[in-house]
Order: sequence, then C-alpha cells, then structure tokens
Amino acid sequence: MLVSQILKDKDLAGVETVKPGTKVAAAAAFLSEKGIGAVIVSEDGVHPAGILSERDVVRELGSRGTPCLDDVVDNLMTSKLVTCSPSDRAIQVLQVMTEGRFRHMPVMDGDEMVGVVSIGDVVKARLDELSSQADALKNMIMGY
Repeated sequence: MLVSQILKDKDLAGVETVKPGTKVAAAAAFLSEKGIGAVIVSEDGVHPAGILSERDVVRELGSRGTPCLDDVVDNLMTSKLVTCSPSDRAIQVLQVMTEGRFRHMPVMDGDEMVGVVSIGDVVKARLDELSSQADALKNMIMGY
C-alpha cells in the first residue's frame, strides 16, 4: 500500500498547523482541543518549519516545569523533519517511524506538504492490506 492511498482514506480535510512564534501553552491547548498528538509548525500551512508533538511538550515540562509553556514552539519543535512522499510504501514508512521512535510524518510532494500520516494510520493500512491478502489466498484455496 502506498502513502497516497492512506491519505485518500483519511477523513481529515487538511493538516493542523500553528505558526512559528506560537506559545507552547497555546499549541498544547490546540493539541488537546483537536485530539491530536502532533502539530506542524508552518507559516503558510504548506511549507513545514518543524513539528511539535505531545512528547516534546511533556519532555520539556518534565525537565523545566511550567515555565516552558511561555516559550515559543520554535524552541521545542523538531526542525529536522523526516518526511515521506505519496509514492512511498506504507511498510517503509512504518519501518522509518519505528526506528526513529516517532509517530507522525509529514507527506511531501516536492517542497509542499500534502498531508501527515501517523503510525496508527500506517498500522491500520498495513493490517487492512494483510487482511485482504489473507482473504485472497483463502478464496484461491477454496476455489472461489
């Protein structure tokens, strides 16, 4: 299965973003309000500057305490993004996410972001793919 197929099956119309300079407290409230685990930091919603995850916020809270909430997302975000393209295979993306120990990956078409996939999206797609293959094999064996 390709990343483009995962994006097509997602209900989300777009990618949730915050602008550089946004306070960490506002970004954390946004994550909570939207029920998401990460947000892309982008000036225009198309060219990502970084990604801020719940894990980034919690790690900073644990080391610095609540003063980090007055900081800006630019100082906590991961700016060296690992991305994929719509033509990448889901199994490759899953491997990169697992090895890198992160759960969200921007999908880039050239220099423009066209979506974000989570490890949950990729695992679900992979399970659906394996189920389809198992059904096909079963039908072949049964002579259908």
